[in-house]
Amino acid sequence: MEYCVFTEPQQGFSYDDQLAFAQSAERHGFDGFFRSDHYLRMGPGDPLPGPTDAWTTLAGLARETSRIRLGTLVSSVTYRTPGVLAIQVAQVDAMSGGRVELGLGTGWFEEEHRAYGIPFPPKRFALLEEQLELITGLWQTPVDEAYSFDGAHYRLEQAPALPKPVQSRVPVIVGGGGARRTPAIAARFATEFNIGFQPESVVAEKFDGVRAACEAIGRDPQTLKLSVALPTLAGGSDDVLSRRAEAIGTDLAGFRGDTNITGGADEILAKVERLRALGAERVYFQLMDLRDLDQLEFLGAEVLPHLPR
Repeated sequence: MEYCVFTEPQQGFSYDDQLAFAQSAERHGFDGFFRSDHYLRMGPGDPLPGPTDAWTTLAGLARETSRIRLGTLVSSVTYRTPGVLAIQVAQVDAMSGGRVELGLGTGWFEEEHRAYGIPFPPKRFALLEEQLELITGLWQTPVDEAYSFDGAHYRLEQAPALPKPVQSRVPVIVGGGGARRTPAIAARFATEFNIGFQPESVVAEKFDGVRAACEAIGRDPQTLKLSVALPTLAGGSDDVLSRRAEAIGTDLAGFRGDTNITGGADEILAKVERLRALGAERVYFQLMDLRDLDQLEFLGAEVLPHLPR
């Protein structure tokens, strides 16, 4: 089992906030620091200091951390030209010494596209499929060969397919709740399938679906890592949990349930054990308050040592 932190910096956090959080996560033994890829705050609240670009941020963190894995959960196909994204990710992989992971999805937040003038086509699954084929194709092309691609949405002519990532295969994360196309795309291109923000019954269903998609194309389902991303409140008492819930604009009673990760070491261990029984191999703790380093320390010092590996 692997345990990562997952953050939403567009909600009002600077690069310095993310740096302190990532370095603390590394010190406390987490396996990865992942962030959303958004340019607009969601919901009411102070928008300052404004958005930070995901891959610019990860490039900085690549040079200011040493062990923890770094990635997006997930970047949108609408934000970047795939040939350029392949270069960006490969460069950040080199800057980190081979610690980068690329999460890629169709995108969904139409409002931020309107705000920043980013095209938002109504149908995006074909874009995702082509981008995954194109990006992985560029990375896998031998150094002395060129790469061409002729798709419905993208065309590359004799691309040098450089630079290469440090990793022989950069982990690629595909996730979502689609019943057919998402698991099929994950089976073809991903090293990891992620389902987020769902109760355990839905997690079980989606894991079964992507395993079946692997089998349908002759891929061993065991070669695809399964993961979950869940909102998390951690603390040693209900008073502490209530304060942390209030800080992110919710209440403890509403946060508890069969979806989110809530409580102290015993409660979180029980939740993780159930997710593990469903097949999860990685858990992303979504922590909304990047300035609450005490919560991160509690998770790292009081919870993480008791979780299964």
